[in-house]
Amino acid sequence: MVNGTVDATDREAAEISKTWWVFLITGIAWFIISLVVLRFNLGSVYAIGIMTGLVILAAAVNEFIIFTQVASWRWLHIVLGVLFVIVGIACLIYPGRTFVTVASLFGWFLLFKGIFDIIGSIIMKEEHDLWWLQLIVGILEIALAFWATGYWRGSAALLIVWVGISAMLRGITEIVTAFSLRKVKKEYAVA
Repeated sequence: MVNGTVDATDREAAEISKTWWVFLITGIAWFIISLVVLRFNLGSVYAIGIMTGLVILAAAVNEFIIFTQVASWRWLHIVLGVLFVIVGIACLIYPGRTFVTVASLFGWFLLFKGIFDIIGSIIMKEEHDLWWLQLIVGILEIALAFWATGYWRGSAALLIVWVGISAMLRGITEIVTAFSLRKVKKEYAVA
């Protein structure tokens, strides 16, 4: 709002803030998904494959909701949503293969992330006092990557934890977004 007039950005913010409750509901849903996933055991490979597919489809729905709410980077949310739908359906059709594939890919992901964290910590050594913390995380990620790729049941446990924690973190993000939008809504109601 500039000099008592509402510009286009303010109108968009006011319009988006009306749907704050959608993010609250999806945040709670992500928490429920995380609790369900974290209760799985290693004997339920097919169930984990199916749950992974459902989590990915929920992420697709979330991307489509975000697409309707934002003005910038809309194309990226559509592309991600479509990719999530394709991968989610594949996970539901082939839950056993999905589980093994995702568990293997998770090991590779940890390896590359660990390498980048170690390199990043060395580069940032002069600028940050806690550079060593990122170095330790990188080393642990590489160790976990070798464990996950060399020990299938270990990668299964890592996958369960990873999917559960990822869903929980997504829930936190959604709930924080909901209350941020609610605050914006209240500000525009007063103005």
